[in-house]
Amino acid sequence: MHVAQVCDEDPSPGFPACWLCDGVLIPVFNKRGRRGGVHGHARAPAASIGPSVSAFSKKPRSVEVAAGGPAVFEAETERAGVKVRWQRGGSDISASDKFGLAAEGTRHTLTVRDVGPADQGSYAVIAGSSKVKFDLKVIEAEPAEPVPAPAPAPAEAPAEAPGVPGEAPASATEVEGGSPSPKGSSSAAPNGSAAPDDPIGLFVTRPQDGEVTVGGSITFSARVAGASLLKPPVVKWFKGKWVDLSSKAGQHLQLHDSYDRASKVYLFELHITDAQATSAGGYRCEVSTKDKFDSCNFNLTVHEAIGPGDLDLRSAFRRTDSSEDAGVLDFSSLLKKRDSKLEAPAEEDVWEILRQAPPSEYERIAFQHGVTDLRGMLKRLKGMKRDEKKSTAFQKKLQPAYQVNKGHKIRLTVELADPDAEVKWLKNGQEIQMSGRYIFESNGAKRTLTISQCSLADDAAYQCVVGGEKCSTELFVKEPPVLIMRPLEDQLVMVGQRVEFECEVSEEGAQDGVELTREETFKYRFKKDGRKHHLIINEATLEDAGHYALRTSGGQALAELIVQEKKLEVYQSIADLTVGAKDQAVFKCEVSDENVRGVWLKNGKELVPDSRIKVSHIGRVHKLTIDDVTPADEADYSFVPEGFACNLSAKLHFMGELRLGWGGGGAPVAGPAFALVPAALPSLAEVKIDFVPRQEPPKIHLDCPGRKPDTIVVVAGNKLRLDVPISGDPAPTVIWQKTMTQGKKVPAGPAPEAPGDAGASDEWVFEKKLLCETEGRVRVETTKDRSIFTVEGAEKEDEGVYTVTVKNPVGEDQVNLTVKVIDVPDAPAAPKISNVGEDSCTVQWEPPAYDGGQPILGYILERKKKKSYRWMRLNFDLLRDLRHEARRMIEGVVYEMRVYAVNAIGMSRPSPASQPFMPVGPPSEPTHLAVEDISDTTVSLKWRPPEREGAGGLDGYSVEYCQEGCSEWVAALQGLTERTSMLVKDLPTGARLLFRVRAHNVAGPGAPATTKEPVTVQEILQRPRLQLPRHLRQTIQRRVGEPVNLLIPFQGKPRPQVTWTKEGQPLAGEEVSIRNSPTDTILFIRAARRAHSGTYQVTLRIENMEDKATLVLQIVDKPSPPQDIQVTEAWGFNVALEWKPPQDDGNTEISGYTVQKADQKTMEWFTVLEHYRRTHCVVSELIIGNGYYFRVFSHNMVGPSDKAATTKEPVFIPRPGAGPSLPPPGALGQAARGHREGARWVQPSRYKTLSPPGITYEPPDYKAMDFSEAPSFTHPLVNRSVIAGYNATLCCAVRGSPKPKISWLKNGLDLGEDARFRMFSKQGVLTLEIRKPCPYDGGVYVCRATNLQGEAQCECRLECLSDQAASSGTARGATGCQPCARSLREAGRVCAV
Repeated sequence: MHVAQVCDEDPSPGFPACWLCDGVLIPVFNKRGRRGGVHGHARAPAASIGPSVSAFSKKPRSVEVAAGGPAVFEAETERAGVKVRWQRGGSDISASDKFGLAAEGTRHTLTVRDVGPADQGSYAVIAGSSKVKFDLKVIEAEPAEPVPAPAPAPAEAPAEAPGVPGEAPASATEVEGGSPSPKGSSSAAPNGSAAPDDPIGLFVTRPQDGEVTVGGSITFSARVAGASLLKPPVVKWFKGKWVDLSSKAGQHLQLHDSYDRASKVYLFELHITDAQATSAGGYRCEVSTKDKFDSCNFNLTVHEAIGPGDLDLRSAFRRTDSSEDAGVLDFSSLLKKRDSKLEAPAEEDVWEILRQAPPSEYERIAFQHGVTDLRGMLKRLKGMKRDEKKSTAFQKKLQPAYQVNKGHKIRLTVELADPDAEVKWLKNGQEIQMSGRYIFESNGAKRTLTISQCSLADDAAYQCVVGGEKCSTELFVKEPPVLIMRPLEDQLVMVGQRVEFECEVSEEGAQDGVELTREETFKYRFKKDGRKHHLIINEATLEDAGHYALRTSGGQALAELIVQEKKLEVYQSIADLTVGAKDQAVFKCEVSDENVRGVWLKNGKELVPDSRIKVSHIGRVHKLTIDDVTPADEADYSFVPEGFACNLSAKLHFMGELRLGWGGGGAPVAGPAFALVPAALPSLAEVKIDFVPRQEPPKIHLDCPGRKPDTIVVVAGNKLRLDVPISGDPAPTVIWQKTMTQGKKVPAGPAPEAPGDAGASDEWVFEKKLLCETEGRVRVETTKDRSIFTVEGAEKEDEGVYTVTVKNPVGEDQVNLTVKVIDVPDAPAAPKISNVGEDSCTVQWEPPAYDGGQPILGYILERKKKKSYRWMRLNFDLLRDLRHEARRMIEGVVYEMRVYAVNAIGMSRPSPASQPFMPVGPPSEPTHLAVEDISDTTVSLKWRPPEREGAGGLDGYSVEYCQEGCSEWVAALQGLTERTSMLVKDLPTGARLLFRVRAHNVAGPGAPATTKEPVTVQEILQRPRLQLPRHLRQTIQRRVGEPVNLLIPFQGKPRPQVTWTKEGQPLAGEEVSIRNSPTDTILFIRAARRAHSGTYQVTLRIENMEDKATLVLQIVDKPSPPQDIQVTEAWGFNVALEWKPPQDDGNTEISGYTVQKADQKTMEWFTVLEHYRRTHCVVSELIIGNGYYFRVFSHNMVGPSDKAATTKEPVFIPRPGAGPSLPPPGALGQAARGHREGARWVQPSRYKTLSPPGITYEPPDYKAMDFSEAPSFTHPLVNRSVIAGYNATLCCAVRGSPKPKISWLKNGLDLGEDARFRMFSKQGVLTLEIRKPCPYDGGVYVCRATNLQGEAQCECRLECLSDQAASSGTARGATGCQPCARSLREAGRVCAV
C-alpha cells in the first residue's frame, strides 16, 4: 500500500508542486527544467560535490574514427604502479584480438582495432576512486579519400570551428567515486546529417560535469536541435540559482554560439579560462523558444594545483636493489637539498582579513589566529566596518533584498550624491527599458524604479549603475496561497488500467509541473491544463494502491486509489439446449467486462464460424448461433474468456423426427423408420394389402411425460420458446392454457371447447386462461407435428403453470409445464451506518424484498464522497453477511454508501444512498494531567487538551475517580465540561483516590489520562507566604483620580486569613475595597485621592503563623502656583524676579518652574525659562520703552500648576534719551524702595534739567568672567549586582563647561551603536540603561566625559546574577532607587545652569 502526496509547502517562485508516493518524491521537471526539486527534496546540495584530487594527470578524450581504422586512447596517472581498468558499457575490457591494452610507467593505452559501427559507444577508464568517461564515434569512410588511422587524441582538444558542431570531440567527463555521469547526453550528428529528433526536450547534447585544475581552462558545450524552430533559441547560462553569467562575461569567461546549416544544430559554448577555486559549483544551462523550454544542470570541480612542495614520501623511501625484498632503504633522497624553500609566513593583519571575509568565516579565522574573545572581536569589527569609505556616487543605496506579493507594486529607490548624474537600471545584467510596467522617476537626488503588477518573471537581481559605481539588490516575488477548488476523487481500477487524478486550483499557472521525460519513467506523468492539474499512471499495478495527496500552499486534497486484480464475473452462463432438426440453437452468456474476448469450443476444439454457425459479441453478451441444427451439431459447447481461467459449458441435445412404421402384427408403430424385409415375410405368391383408414390417438412426446409438472427456467428479458412435439391421426387440436396464480378458486370444470365429462368432479383448481393468439409477444404456433409456444422478452407475469392439451376424435393427451421466470433481485433498502470510527464504519442493510427467483449469492458495497459523483466499489468478493466494516476512509470527509444484491442472474439496481456520515476518530488522551490543590474534601485537577482532537472537534471532558484497589469508576460530575480544570467536591477525607480524564467528541470518548499515583484527600499544611511583586517593593505613585489596583499573590494552606491596615488602623470606607481569593489579594481604589496616601500593611495568617508586607502609596497631584512673586530690581534691559515655593507641592517634589513674560500692549505670553529650579531669576533682552508683566508656573511629576503667580503692575524699561541713565542717589534709593514695594519706577521730568547739555553717560568696561571648567564627576559610578533578565541602569553626575561629550565603554569597547544599551543625559545626570542583561553583560563599565578643557572618567564593575543566585538574597531594583536619582540630579545642576 502506498501513500502519494503533492507538496507545495512555502512555494517559491519558479518551483513546481511535487507529487509524493508514500513520502517518496516522484521526480518532476519544473518550468526551468531543473530536475527534482522542491525545497531541497531531490537535489543534492552544492557542497556535496566537493573538490577531490584526481588520480589522472592526463585523461582520454572522445574521438571520431573512420570505419576500419584503429582508435587509440591514452591516460596518464599521477603515480606509477596504479591499477587501471578499462570498461565499455559497464563491463571490463580484457586484452584480445579486438582490444589492445598497454601500460608503461604512468602511461596507459587502450587500442581498438578495426573499428566498426558495433564499437561505437561510451568507454571509461578507472583508477582508484576516479572514473573518466569518453566516447568513440565511428564515421563511414569516404571511398575517394580513405581515412588513415588517427593519431592518439591530444591532451588539449582543439577549439571547434564555428558552424561545424559535429567535428569537435566531446569533452571528457570525470565523476569522483565511480558514480556515473547523468543520463541523456548525446552527440551532434556527424558529417552534417540531420539532428536526431528529441521527443523529450530541445537539447541534442547536454553539458556534462567537468573537472579542472586551478589556473586551467575548460569549455562546456550544449547543442540544440533547430530543425523544428522558426527562430533561434534563447540560451542563458547560470551559476547557482540566479547568477546570470552573461553579466559576468569578460576576460576569464566567454560565451560563444554558432549554427550549422547542414545539420541544423545550434552550438552554445561556455568557456572558462584561468579557473579559480571560486569557479567551482553548480551551473545551469537554460534554452527556451516560443512554446518550449528545457534546462540542464552540471557541476564544475576545481582541483588545487600540485606544487613542487608536494612530495610523495612513499616514492622517496626506495630500495637500492631492484628486488622488492632485497637491498637497503635509501634515506638520502629525503636529505637532498631542494630548490623550493619554505618561507616564513608574512605577518598578517587579522583585522584586515576579518573585514574582507564573510561573516560565516569569522569563527574559522578567529580559531586560526588564536582570537578567544569572540564577542569583543565582533564589537571591534563592527566599529571598524562603520569607518569604511562611503560611496562617492550614492548617498543612500538599495537595500540588500526586497520582497513583494505577486500582482503588487514595488519601488526601488536610491539617493545620489550628484543630482544631475545619469542612472541605469539593470535586471540580471540586462538594461531595463522604460515601459508600462517599468517606470523611472527622478525627484531631486532620488531615483526610483517602479515595477507594477509584479510577476514571477520579476524575481531577479537588480542593479543601479551611476558612472563606475553600482549598487545591487534582489527582488523576491511571493506567490499568494494556492487554494484547492475541486478536490481529488477516489479511484477504483483493475490491474493494467490507466489512472488519472484531476484537481483544480484557484490560480492558473500556480504550479509549473510538466510531463516526465523519457529519462525518468513512464510510470507517472503530470499535466497542467489551466487551473487543472493531472497525475496520470499509465498502467496501474498492485503496488500503486494507496492514498494520493496534492498539497499546495493553501490546502490539501486527498484521494484513495484501489487497484484490484482482474476478476471476471459471469452474470449469465450458457444453458443446455434441446432443439429439433432445422431449428436454431442459441447459446448466450453475459460477463462483467465488455472488453473481454473469448473462444467458442465444440467438444474441446475451437469452433470456426461459417454461414450456418455465427459468433457475436455485443457489449458484455457473447452469443453462439447455429442455424438449421443437424444431428452432427449435438455436442458439448464451451466458451473460454481470453486471459481468465474460466470455462462456461453447456450441451446441445438433438431431437430427431418421428416416423411411423408397421410392426409384425400389423399395428402401427411409432418410432424410428423401418422397412419390411422380404426375407422376413412368409413365402406367398401374392400379397394383397387392403387400405384401411388409420386413426391414432393424440400424443405429446416429451422427455419426461406425465402429469407431474416439469419446471422450465427462463431469464427475464430472454425469449421463451416451448417446442412440443405432437402426434395423432387425424391431426389433433392443441389448446394452451395458463393457470392464474391469483384469483378465486372455482370447481374444476371442463376445458373450453372440450366435451364435458359425465360426472361432476370434487377437485378444486385455479382458474385458467386460454392462450390462442398467433401474433404478439405471447403467441402460439401449431403445425402438423408440433406446437410452439413463444414468449418474447419474458417477464415476471409470465411465470406459472402452462397446460398443453391435444385432442382428436380418437382421444386426448395433456401435459402441465411449469415456467419459472428468474430475474435480478430488487434493489435493497438504503443501508444504515453505525460505529463510525477514525477511518472505518459499520454498514448494515436488509435483504431485498424480491430475490429474483434465485437465492441471493451476496452483496456489493460502494461508497463515494458526498460532493463527488463517482462511486467506488469496496469489495470484489461478494459479501455473504448483511453487515460489513468499511475501512480506509479519510477522517473529516463526508461519505455516502449504497449496496447491490447479486444472484445467479446478475446484480440488482443500487439501493438508495445512506445518510451522509463523516469518519471521525475519538480524541487521544489529555496531556499533563496534574493535581493542582488538595483540601479535606476537594481535589483540584488541571490538564491540557489532547494532541489529536479529531476532525469533529472536542465536545468536552469527563472526570472520574475510584478508590485505590477498586475497579469501579465514579463520575465526578454529570455531563461534560469544556474547561481544562475542575474542582472535584464532596470527597471522603483521608481516602486514596485515582482520577482519570477523558476527552469526548462525536466519535465517543477517547483514551483516559490517569494520575500516576493515588491522591490522598487530606489538606497539606503550608506556611503563609506573601509574594510581593518587584514593582510594589518601592513607593507606589498614582495621580489623583486614577484607579489603584494592587494585586499581591500569596501561598498557604489551608486558606489563610488576609488583613489590610493603613498606618496601623483597619481600612474603613467605601472607596477602598479588598478582594481576596485562595491565591491572591487585591487592594482596589476606583478614584484615588490625596487622603489615600500612606503606608499600607497586609498580613497573612494561618493559625499561629503569619507573614507581613508593607506598601507605600503616594497619591500625587498638580502643585499650587508659586507665592509672592515680585520684581526686585530693574536695570538696562534686565529685570530681576523673585518668588516663594508653592504652598502645596502636590505631594511630590517640585521639579522646576516656568517663567513667562508678556508685553503690556499685546499681552501675549512668551516662555523665558523652562525647568528652572531656583526661586529667583533675571529676565534679560527686554525692549526699551515697553512695559512687561511676568508670571511663574510651578511643575512636578504630574505637570504644571493650573494657575500662575503674576506681577500686579507692569515694569517699564526707560529710554536712554529721556534723561540721565543713572538718577541721583536719592532717586535711586527712592526707586529702590518703590521697587521693593512693588511699584514701578519712572524717571521724573524734573531730573532732565540736571544733565548738562551734550554730556552722555559712558558705562565702564568689565572683564568677562571665564566660566570654562574641565569635566569632573560630582557623583561617580558605583559597583552594582543585578539579576539577569531585568533592565538595569548605571547612574553618575558630571559637571563641566562647555558641556562635555559623554561616551560609555564596556571592557574597552564603545557601546554607542549597540541597540541593547540606551544613554540618557539630563541636567548633568548621566544614565546608561541595559536592556535585559545576561551573565555575559557583566564586566567593567566606564563613563568618559571630554571637552576642550580636559577629560575625566569613572568606572564601576557590574555583576549579572542568574535567578537562582539572586533567590538567596534580595536584589536591588532594576531601575535603581529614587533617592539615589534625586541626589544625582542635585549634583548635576551645575551642568544644567
